[in-house]
Amino acid sequence: MGYIHCCGALHKTKSYRLVPRDSFVLCELDVLKKCPICGHFVVQLTRVNDKDEISIVRRTNAKAIKFFEDLKKSILYEEVPAKLPRIYQGKFYLNYNEFGVKKRCYSNLSSLKIGLCENKYLNNNL
Repeated sequence: MGYIHCCGALHKTKSYRLVPRDSFVLCELDVLKKCPICGHFVVQLTRVNDKDEISIVRRTNAKAIKFFEDLKKSILYEEVPAKLPRIYQGKFYLNYNEFGVKKRCYSNLSSLKIGLCENKYLNNNL
């Protein structure tokens, strides 16, 4: 999945690998069907030659549609991004409150006294 810079932001696009022509080693076509901000149809062709020089051809709207139709016959495949494995989280949950007493009700947050510590010299702890 490629990106095209349009309207001051990067937008995800569909990427296609093309048959390299002339002295180019790599040809890639990025297609943005509709920019979410301006609504333009944008096509960008990126080519790398054997001297590692990059050339970019970019078209918008009607010229982009015609450019994409001309290049459709030279598309090898669509580049699909690799699926990354999901990072699993542990299922451990501590069932005790700050005083070491087992919690009885998870929704009764008003009874929790977070930040209080027991002091045997206070008169309130009778």
